[in-house]
Amino acid sequence: MALVPYEEEAAGPRQLHSPSATFRFASRTIHLQQDWRRLGVAAVVWDAAVVLCAYLEMEGIDLRDRSVIELGAGTGLLGIVVTLL
Repeated sequence: MALVPYEEEAAGPRQLHSPSATFRFASRTIHLQQDWRRLGVAAVVWDAAVVLCAYLEMEGIDLRDRSVIELGAGTGLLGIVVTLL
């Protein structure tokens, strides 16, 4: 069960209904599958994950030889990008 307010018919975040999402980070194209209706909040890419990925890439944050754990960023986009960076 989702812990965020959500109405099926509401004119809100349409990207949650898209079955896939595509992003470009670290000179790579990343395709992710999404399934809000079946899996809830863990099965979509959240804007916060995209923003943090962009920040890490644009600022050139050096993540080599670092341990990073991703907690609660949806489908895992952030973890994928951190690994690529």
